[in-house]
Amino acid sequence: MTPEPLTTPKAPLGAAANPTRLAVEKLCLSFGGLKAVQDFSLQLPKLCLYGLIGPNGAGKTTVFNLLTGVYQPDNGQMQIDANQLRGLQPHQITAAGIARTFQNIRLFSDLSVLDNVRLAGQLHCKNGLPTTLLRTRRFRAREAAIRERAYELLDIFEMQPLATARAGGLSYGHQRRLEIIRALATDPKVLLLDEPAAGMNPKEKLDLAKSIRAIRDRFGIAILMIDHDMGLVMDICEQITVLDHGVTIAHGPPTHIQNDAKVIAAYLGGGPVA
Repeated sequence: MTPEPLTTPKAPLGAAANPTRLAVEKLCLSFGGLKAVQDFSLQLPKLCLYGLIGPNGAGKTTVFNLLTGVYQPDNGQMQIDANQLRGLQPHQITAAGIARTFQNIRLFSDLSVLDNVRLAGQLHCKNGLPTTLLRTRRFRAREAAIRERAYELLDIFEMQPLATARAGGLSYGHQRRLEIIRALATDPKVLLLDEPAAGMNPKEKLDLAKSIRAIRDRFGIAILMIDHDMGLVMDICEQITVLDHGVTIAHGPPTHIQNDAKVIAAYLGGGPVA
């Protein structure tokens, strides 16, 4: 299912109207003597849809782990809306506005669909222990708002009828959709999608492409995605960064990446991108 944009999509915004949302400068990370990521830099504007590609072991997921605080960089800086992220813990980075999905789905399998979304919505809730124990009017109002927002998100993606279903019992496609909904429940400014098309059939991939564009437009966020499906990446991404052994070897629009000699040599085995 594709969520409908609130407004008709507009032409790409200029730099003045579409300022940088996530700024990454020269991130480095080594594991012992192995340089996993070297001098990684990226500028994500608001409302952008960017891709991060490369062969297996290129460092793509490592970059996502750096951006979300799972790993701390050896060097470099990263900021969201000019606020420093380096040194923050994963939950603090999520609260600052970066949410992600995972290549291997990580839902609370034994909880309901609704509760998975509600838990994510609790991120910005600052209820103290006394407020929670006494279930004050303020506490009840916040819980009601979180529940209403969870139902709204499920309805957008036509999953409200599954609200009481156990998350672990959903089909693979619904689990993928729920993981994206859960990420959106944190009210992100930047959404990182790690292999969102993994395991999908061609029709599901077409629906996913429409959904990703609609999510960007409806929720007004920047999206950075990793995927091995070159057709999907080339179709929906406006800019693409290519990694090889932790080093950025190319960056630009899809037409540039398709014909870049370094990309062809390192990633595509000598042929153009499909």
